[in-house]
Amino acid sequence: MPRFRGIKVGEIRDQATQRQKIVDPKRTVDPACMEALCVAQETGTLTAFDRFAAQQPQCGFGLTGICCRICVQGPCRITAKSDANKKGVCGASDYTIVGRNVARMIAGGAACHSEHGHHIAKTLLHIAEGKVKDYTITDTAKLRAVAETVGIDTTGRSDNEIAKSVALAALEDYHKVGDTPCTWLMSTITPGRRAKFTHCDIAPSTIDRAIVQIMTQTAMGMDADPVNIIFGALRTALADYTGMHIATDLSDIVFGTPRPVVTEANLGVLDPEYVNIATHGHNPTLSEMVVQAARALEPEAKRAQAKGIKVVGICCTGNELLMRKGVALAGNQATQELAIMTGVLDAMIVDIQCIMPGLKPLSECFHTRFITTSEQAKIPASYHFDFREENALEIAKDMVRLAIEGYKSRDQSKIKVSKHKSRVVAGWSFEAMKDLFAGLNPDRPVKVLTDAIVEGKIRGVCLFAGCNNLRIPQDESHLTIAKTLAANDVFMLATGCAAGAFAKAGLMSSAAVDAYAGEGLKSFLKDLEAKADLGHELPLIFHMGSCVDNVRAFDLCVAMALELGVDIPKVPFAASAPEDMHEKAVSIGSWCVAMGLPVHVGVVPPIEGSELIYGLVTQIAHDVYGGHFMFEQDPKRAAELIIEALDYRTWKLGVHRYASKKYETTLAVNW
Repeated sequence: MPRFRGIKVGEIRDQATQRQKIVDPKRTVDPACMEALCVAQETGTLTAFDRFAAQQPQCGFGLTGICCRICVQGPCRITAKSDANKKGVCGASDYTIVGRNVARMIAGGAACHSEHGHHIAKTLLHIAEGKVKDYTITDTAKLRAVAETVGIDTTGRSDNEIAKSVALAALEDYHKVGDTPCTWLMSTITPGRRAKFTHCDIAPSTIDRAIVQIMTQTAMGMDADPVNIIFGALRTALADYTGMHIATDLSDIVFGTPRPVVTEANLGVLDPEYVNIATHGHNPTLSEMVVQAARALEPEAKRAQAKGIKVVGICCTGNELLMRKGVALAGNQATQELAIMTGVLDAMIVDIQCIMPGLKPLSECFHTRFITTSEQAKIPASYHFDFREENALEIAKDMVRLAIEGYKSRDQSKIKVSKHKSRVVAGWSFEAMKDLFAGLNPDRPVKVLTDAIVEGKIRGVCLFAGCNNLRIPQDESHLTIAKTLAANDVFMLATGCAAGAFAKAGLMSSAAVDAYAGEGLKSFLKDLEAKADLGHELPLIFHMGSCVDNVRAFDLCVAMALELGVDIPKVPFAASAPEDMHEKAVSIGSWCVAMGLPVHVGVVPPIEGSELIYGLVTQIAHDVYGGHFMFEQDPKRAAELIIEALDYRTWKLGVHRYASKKYETTLAVNW
């Protein structure tokens, strides 16, 4: 399967039209969310599910990416009905308009992830310089490992000295003088990818520069070459990868590298007898302090007649806390409003990204204190705390005290808490995964995984990433694809809201292994479990963190490539975003393609308006970089495509390995 051979762009457009015929807003397969949506319907409370239904039918020009609003002469809408309307006012063709639109989406995603990483880098710098009192270096081993990876000498140096050098090196990847490629990019990928990105001239020199370049390149009167636009967009996507890796590495240094933990997920984790606080967003500098503050203020909660304080997570902040602290996960992105509707959420504390503005008016229908904390993410009429690292714990305590006040003003008639919750085994950082494999092979742990693929016990690895998207029923595609892959012996990883879907549904437990895994996958997991000294079972799907933590999974892919002696495009490793929604998902998928992975996308981004752009991302991308997109809405067919992609790679890898051994030559590098 050298190229994606799915449905054609015209057929996808027909399916996009069908997708818009939505009347019933109760579109979820999560039983806890369904209960909340039924309550919303009974009480006349509006949620994102209602607002999505009300938007139908959505604009066909926007859906296909042929609406251009880059200059004030527009919006220009391209059709094929007349010669005069085949191009925009400036003469831009469909491929120019679609290419510019998707490139700017990638820039938006890269900006979000990279700003997150920049914040963590500055926090680490302030720790090293002694400017903050509430944060420390938690994982010195990770600090030294990261320093060595990026070429920083650690000999005879203190932790603070090393931390300062690491933080400054990270910040240089944002805005250094010079054109050398980003350090965190080039030091964490295979030699083959370094050569490819250098040859194609898409290795970014700095993150900030890459975002500025693509915004300039796609302005009115600038680039109209679709190939050049898409390759520029891939440079920006690689900048996104760089910022994500910085965010993950430095968060581990400051807050600790995740290790296996057991916890719970879904709305049933909220407890009516406790003060309940939800942390929602993406930045762990806030949520970590909220957990500390909640523990310190337990006596105050008990004086308010509560049993204590329970912090739960939503979205990627929830994933960060789940991985490091074992904090229960209340839900993923589409669940955020429904947590308030339980009537027992006393405060929702948010930081950045994926925060619905609709949360504030909804909180006014209940007693929930809605608290914003970032100058970049304010919502009118909210409680706002200017959260700063210099006095982080004291600010967090003030927010927790506000939640205790909220507990006192609950309306008992509005309390309707679901009983649905599932056991979750999480905390699978790249380091934790290596430790797991080391139980079977201490010297070459990743060889345990690659040998299982070569020997046919498992068919490959699939990373699930991405969001919730209300164009399709919440979590349905995630669960359908995962169960199908499990039955076909695919080893699975998950991050972000995809991980949240699996956690809520119980797929991150041993019960799911028994229920869904094929014999090969089940045997592989049981062999690992027998040698692991964890004190608990292994899950069907391995939770690797928040959306920035997709780099953890890619680190595993790089390790597999090095173990197999090949570049990424030959590794039986795929990615799937069944419910992609945010610009960040578009950017992540794009760097995965540039890295050489087959990437399934379940909600088609706005590229259908140009056959040329569609061909670039599904076919030409494979010819140049080895990765490609696979657009498929039907989750059963999507699972088939992922399995085909893995099988093709495993088969071809076997052929090349056989030829290399038979003819005593080096392993073929082509794909």
